[in-house]
Amino acid sequence: MNIGVLLPNWVGDVVMATPTLRALRRQFPRATITGIARPYLLPLLAGTDWLSHTIAWEHHGRGWIGRTWKLVRQLRRERLDTVVVLRNSGFAAGIVRLCRARQVVGYARRASRLFLTTALAAPREGGHFTPISAVDYYLELAYALGCPNEPRQLELPITADDQAAADAVWQSLRLPDSDEVVLLNIGGAYGNAKHWPREHSIELARRLAGDLGLTVLILCGPGERADAASLAAAADHPRVHSLAEEDVRFGPTKAIIQRARLLVSTDSGPRHIAAAVGTPTITLFGPIDPRWSENYQPDAIHLRLPLECSPCGRRICPLGHHRCMRDLTPELVLAAVERRLRTLPIPAAA
Repeated sequence: MNIGVLLPNWVGDVVMATPTLRALRRQFPRATITGIARPYLLPLLAGTDWLSHTIAWEHHGRGWIGRTWKLVRQLRRERLDTVVVLRNSGFAAGIVRLCRARQVVGYARRASRLFLTTALAAPREGGHFTPISAVDYYLELAYALGCPNEPRQLELPITADDQAAADAVWQSLRLPDSDEVVLLNIGGAYGNAKHWPREHSIELARRLAGDLGLTVLILCGPGERADAASLAAAADHPRVHSLAEEDVRFGPTKAIIQRARLLVSTDSGPRHIAAAVGTPTITLFGPIDPRWSENYQPDAIHLRLPLECSPCGRRICPLGHHRCMRDLTPELVLAAVERRLRTLPIPAAA
């Protein structure tokens, strides 16, 4: 049996799809399962045994038409029996249908219903989509193919090369043992409304280092190096560092997150990576309803203010005040960190 899985577009969603990939592999242990994803996302799944192989497909930017027809030809050669579409996109479902798979499974949203052979209805209440965790949302597609109930635990393996790269970062920055390192992630690809204010981040980093004696490591992606370096410089404390000059590929990032004692993060990809590798997390929620991104991490702390305008779901604050994130003060977050650290066992040293 040949199965294709068109993976989601974003880091956190790919991680929240790992229970679905695991369910498919358990149900179809001898199948050839092909994962299709944007190129930058594929390293997230390095080391897994759920996918037989992967195909990179970037549908944005110059040359996307040529890349897309190359994908169609390649998938036709695969002679896929079934494709599971983990995107709410009529365009994506249509491209998959061109690949001549016998069965295309996905959610009937937007124009996608025109191209699906097995279409699930997304839950609705009063004409609006019901907030549901992406973990459960994706798993329902696996259940439609006959998979039994699957644990919701997110999962990401870490390879020996990942650990070696994290070791190199620890040595380069002269970081202490894992129990003294707290990670800070304040950005997110969704939009500015999810970001925590810069001045809050600087103050929290100073307080974590100065008041609690912890070492703070600011995470970043390839496009966030300058911001991370600027934050660390503004904090102006010898125990505040950033990954701005380090290896920020997904493999090393997974290993770095795994060995830290705690992650403080916005509602973005790193918090889901932390859930998948077992690192306790404090998440700062603003414009997005937390039910959409619930990852079922045990003992996670969610910080969210009960404002009338939140959650609005917008990428930019429509009222201009950004209170849902701005009013989450460094003092509130620091108190949550102290509360969480009191209940955490001390991990093994890096």
